[in-house]
Amino acid sequence: MTTTAAAPTLGRGRTAQVRLQRFGAFLTGMIMPNLPAFLAWGLITALFIDVGWAPNGVLGGFGDAGQAGAWQGAATRLVEAEDGTTFQQYVGLVGPMVTYLLPLLIANAGGRIVHGERGGVVATIATLGIIVGSTVPMFLGAMIVGPLAAWVMKHVDALWDGRIRPGFEMLVNMFSAAIVGAALSVAAFFGIAPLVSQISAWLGDLVAWLADNSLLPLMSVIVEPAKVLFLNNAIGNGVLVPLGAQQVVEDGKSLLFLVEANPGPGLGILLAYTLLGVGAARSTAPGAIVVQFLGGIHEVYFPFVLMKPALIVAAIAGGATGIATNVVFGSGLVGPAAPGSIFAVYAQTARDSYLGVTLSVLLSAAVSFLVAAVILRATRKRDLEAGESGDLAAAVAQTEANKGRSSAALGALAAGAAGASGVGGAAAEGDASAAPVRLVVFACDAGMGSSAMGAAVLRDKLRKAGFADVQVVNKAVANLDDSADLVISQRELTERARLKAPTTRHLSVDNFMSSPVYDQVVQEVAATRSGTTAGAGAVEP
Repeated sequence: MTTTAAAPTLGRGRTAQVRLQRFGAFLTGMIMPNLPAFLAWGLITALFIDVGWAPNGVLGGFGDAGQAGAWQGAATRLVEAEDGTTFQQYVGLVGPMVTYLLPLLIANAGGRIVHGERGGVVATIATLGIIVGSTVPMFLGAMIVGPLAAWVMKHVDALWDGRIRPGFEMLVNMFSAAIVGAALSVAAFFGIAPLVSQISAWLGDLVAWLADNSLLPLMSVIVEPAKVLFLNNAIGNGVLVPLGAQQVVEDGKSLLFLVEANPGPGLGILLAYTLLGVGAARSTAPGAIVVQFLGGIHEVYFPFVLMKPALIVAAIAGGATGIATNVVFGSGLVGPAAPGSIFAVYAQTARDSYLGVTLSVLLSAAVSFLVAAVILRATRKRDLEAGESGDLAAAVAQTEANKGRSSAALGALAAGAAGASGVGGAAAEGDASAAPVRLVVFACDAGMGSSAMGAAVLRDKLRKAGFADVQVVNKAVANLDDSADLVISQRELTERARLKAPTTRHLSVDNFMSSPVYDQVVQEVAATRSGTTAGAGAVEP
């Protein structure tokens, strides 16, 4: 007999937090798959603009195409000089990438989340209207118009779903998408572009006002607590990234990219635990430093803050110090540093900003360390008496609850806290089957990060067992289909995964890094290859 636990009732505050987290996750789903394009744009900007490492007028878009030895055939534009004369200037790569490529990629990703490939195409068409209808980079506009256009297309398709006579499906689908895309593009040009341009101007004015009044460090009062509660995606991807890209176009760099990506505050807190912590917290902090500072997975230090909420003061102080340092030195990045690894930060640092960026990281780490050390030292005697192993495990659980799903990095942290107690892996749920397994898909919200780590773990186990021919990949839940033999997802996402791949077999895990499900899958593959029935498959109640 199987019993089902009643779903917990969320208070209004918790419901609002969950909704904001989902909104942030949706924004992240549009940004994360396109981060390689952001990185490419950042590298090209850092190299080829007039103040870059290798200034190139053709690629950077600042050279006079009428000069002797000009590059023939490259795209040019007519520019008016300060003296009133006009000349042909190269278009380059930097401008078109930030004006067209990046917003269109964002819109396509948002459209795919809402309505698959068809939604992505219509979203891209509609977003071009808002791009050419404004004079600033339309990241914010793409985040609005892209999903909205796909939502409209989804509802239009629903009007005649199942009502089209056989043989006319392609005709109706092609023309309906074309008509809706064209209409929405024109509507975005005239109706949405001016509105979003004004919103972008207001946000830019707000940042300018904060800078003029030396108040930019106060952003840490909002950003640092938001990070611990996983509410920062809406702020970062919805506000800071679009404004930062606009500042790069105008000034060649922006400190806004380093407001939440700075690994210094987390490093300082983890260093304080390494030296002054006790129990499991002290033993796991050094490993967390590697994951946080080098790997860029900041969430591994959140449980340490939740164990002692007063440490949020250390994070705020460190973050504010980093912002203030960048203000003083006029330093910044040329693109988003994601994940927030020190390597990603340096890869996106503007040519004239290495000193300021380095000091912003070091000083923020030093300040957060000093504040955290004072707090930990004041409570050290009590912590030694009580021990912290249970507290860390509870803090990890609270962090995953704040995130709204399990995490591979946090799962590894929890495993470290459990130590030699042998308390381990997650229970699995799925449908037992002896069917051959040739393609396994790990699914998470963004299709990167945690699912990639889980895929790597299973791929390594299969390779060592002699089954390297089994393909193991990672995808976003929104991109799942029924092509896989097995889908592995975190327990909180399994129902969503089933909706996307209803005929595929599904398994659930509590974390992607350490689960007995992986050994069961390996045993099952071995059993099916040998012609016997696997008995290790976990059966869903």
